[in-house]
Amino acid sequence: MSLYPSLEDMKVDKFMQAQNTPSASPSKALPLPESSITQYESSITYYESKTEEMGASGRLYPELHEFMGLNLSVDALQAFSPSVPDQTSGALSVRTTGMSWAAAPITGSDIGVKRAEIRQGVREVVLCKDMDGKIGLRLKAIDNGVFVQLVQANTAAALAGLRFGDQILQINGESCAGWSSDHAHKVLKNASPERITLAVRDRPLERTVTLHKDMSGQLGFIFKKGIISSIVKDSSAARNGLLTDHHICEINGQNVIGLKDSQILDILNSSGGVVTVTVMPVVIFEHMMKRMSSSIVKSLMDHSIPEV
Repeated sequence: MSLYPSLEDMKVDKFMQAQNTPSASPSKALPLPESSITQYESSITYYESKTEEMGASGRLYPELHEFMGLNLSVDALQAFSPSVPDQTSGALSVRTTGMSWAAAPITGSDIGVKRAEIRQGVREVVLCKDMDGKIGLRLKAIDNGVFVQLVQANTAAALAGLRFGDQILQINGESCAGWSSDHAHKVLKNASPERITLAVRDRPLERTVTLHKDMSGQLGFIFKKGIISSIVKDSSAARNGLLTDHHICEINGQNVIGLKDSQILDILNSSGGVVTVTVMPVVIFEHMMKRMSSSIVKSLMDHSIPEV
């Protein structure tokens, strides 16, 4: 079973497959009962008349130029996915993540999707302290777990790829379950400056939604102070299940927490036709950011573009 990064990919994939499915040959059809001969002959007459109307292409479906508000011309498809040579080839760009397959006929191998990907499983991260004994990390205890509340730009934590919302499972082999925020910071403070080993799970309280800009460059949602306030009907945001009362955490994998709405809008506008938005329910986000000064977030939060 194929997994698709967006509903548009699934629809266009099935549309392209339908276009490329050869019509059944009448000579290979099973014998019809005598009572159905008349109905069969009338169906053949209708099919032949429709074929004449369609011309030499002989397609039962319209050419794939515009669909669901997307520009799906040959040039646009090639821009989406260089592996698709033309609009009727049916070639798919496929990438794998662990055990899951993602079929992406129009999203293709978009770099933003890869940067925003929330990987399943646990990874190990090794840090060392700077000259001031800092690693640039602030933690928050939520529901008996310890999560990354702040990653400071140009620090060991940022260089190691830690992100807002990552869950810290262990610090130097000690399980963090049930720890308070103060205890987690104390363990980091007392740790050796040469080597701090963390067991990390990618952003378990967040989710990503991949969207496609329509012909006018719109994604279909409105936000205020980083919170999604409304969804446009029949837009990519509506089709792909983006929800209101969710805070935008990342755009194409780039952290946007603490940025002004105008700055977030600039990032959205400068992105290509495919945009992956990482969101978190507002109630969880507010709990995560509790007691965190907005000035600290604006001045210290790492907003660099992550490497793939």
